[in-house]
Formats: sequence, structure tokens, C-alpha cells
Amino acid sequence: MDMLLNGKAAVVTGASRGIGLATVTALVGEGMKVVAAARTVTPELKETGAIILQVDLAAADGPRTLVEAALAELGELDVLVNNVGGGDGGAVGGFLSFDDPAWEEIYNLNLFAAVRTTRAALPSLVRQRGAIVNVSSNGARMPHAGPVPYTTAKAALTAFGKALAEEFGPQGVRVNTVSPGPVRTAMWEDPNGYGAALATSMNLEREQLVAGLPAAMGMTTGRLVEPAEVGTLIAYLASPLAGSTTGADHIIDGGSVKTA
Repeated sequence: MDMLLNGKAAVVTGASRGIGLATVTALVGEGMKVVAAARTVTPELKETGAIILQVDLAAADGPRTLVEAALAELGELDVLVNNVGGGDGGAVGGFLSFDDPAWEEIYNLNLFAAVRTTRAALPSLVRQRGAIVNVSSNGARMPHAGPVPYTTAKAALTAFGKALAEEFGPQGVRVNTVSPGPVRTAMWEDPNGYGAALATSMNLEREQLVAGLPAAMGMTTGRLVEPAEVGTLIAYLASPLAGSTTGADHIIDGGSVKTA
């Protein structure tokens, strides 16, 4: 399907792997000029052909630096994908196990990085009547299902997207949210990631935990979500084909969330 994105310009954050990498691949495949922002540059990201900018978006000035560099490369921006997030690796305790620095670190990466990047990019997006896609989590709807700072930060990100859609819709900017469930990424497959830490806390092997995750999460598809599936959804929401879709939260979690 031609998503009518050929020649348009995008910025994707958290682009080195997983959902970010899949999104860059999808957008480049549609003929877009893509600036891929990542703290760590991977060989897989280099292979996409995107323009890579190495930046730490958890730093207060990182988002502004990214957008200024992207505008210098691209001229204007048609699409912003706020994908950067995480900070939940090893965070398997309950509410009382997180001190202020832990909350600040997780909110900085999962909420304020998107806030700052969006603030810097919006003037160009307004001029281009562009689109923003924020990558949240189905944990925003089930905040008990993961580390409390992480899931509540994602809930705030989802609300942020809805507020932006209302304010900037009359200026031609569409804003949507994608909320994945468990995706086959390093979060679950890295021996040092969140999945490994969670498995250890449950006296399980990581492979055992991951194999049982779809059933435990009520995923009716019986498998983890693939990054490419999320990347394709993001590309569609960024495209003119979704011109009347805004302010929406699109769950892609294999049927894990059962409520409307």
C-alpha cells in the first residue's frame, strides 16, 4: 500500500532497536527522509539509510538539539514519532522500592523527552500541517501491570497526546498514540533487560517467562507483538491515509486489554 509519504520528512526518537528501528525501516520504505535519533548507534540502524543523530534525549537540552539538527538536515518536519522510552530494566519492585531519583529518571525518559521534543518540533509541524505519533504502552491502561513509575509515565504520555490533538488539531496537526503490549524487543529478550530481572524475581528462567507471557497477559493471539507490526501502524497513522484519525489511542497488544 502506498501511504502517500514519499518525499516527506520525519524524526523518530529511540531509533536504535525494537519499535524505533522498525518505525524507521517502515518510513524509509515509504520514501520518507528520516532523521533517526538514538543514544547508541547500532549496525541495524545504519543499514536503514536514515540520517542518524546521536543524542541523549534524557538530557534537558537533548530534544532541542535534535530538532535543530533535524531542521538543518530536512528543512521542515512532516512527522514526529516520540518513541524513546524505557528505564524499566531491573525495576521490578513495588511502589515503596522507588525513590525520587528513580521516578525522575523514568519520567524524564518516558514523558519529558516527548514533551521537550514536541515543543521544539511543533512550529515546523504546524507549518507543514503534520502528524505526531507517541508510543505509549497498554500499561497506561493497566498501571498495576508493570513498574508504577513506568506505567504512570506512559499514562501521562497518553493524556499528553490527547491534549495536543485538541489544541493543535485546528492548526492542522494530527496527534495519535500507539500503545503496544509485550513486543519482541530487548525489553524481554536482553539477558540484562526487564524481562530477565522479572524472571529472576519470580525464580524463573528468562526464556520460561517469555514463553508464558502471552498466556499470562491474556493475549488471545498467543504470541508477542512483532516490532514491524507496530512500525507499520505508526507509519499508517503518520500518513495522509489517516487524515481523519486524531486524538486516538491505538492498542496493539494481541488482545491483552479486554475493556473498550
